Amino acid sequence: MNENRIKILAISGSLRKNSSNTNVLYAISNLKSENIDFQFYEGLEHLPYFSPEADTDDPPASVKDLREQLKLADGVIICTPEYARGVPGVLKNALDWVVSSGEFMNKPVA
Repeated sequence: MNENRIKILAISGSLRKNSSNTNVLYAISNLKSENIDFQFYEGLEHLPYFSPEADTDDPPASVKDLREQLKLADGVIICTPEYARGVPGVLKNALDWVVSSGEFMNKPVA
């Protein structure tokens, strides 16, 4: 893989099979330039509930995986449903796991 390629991590905030949010991300990936690599994060349902006590130097494997995928990405695209004027709990939980670890710092997110 060429190191000059842009790596985008796509995250759907919906766990629903055939989600319109996931379908939007797939449509975006089909419209992308040839120098862009799209990777889909598919682990929201595997993340444990966030707890500051569990956010140690050795977090659960699913959290390590999310953080590593975010670290390797040049940018992130999130497409999510709205539930009660907010994001779904699974997406909020994922964001809680990375809020203090720094993977989103200086990284474009849409």
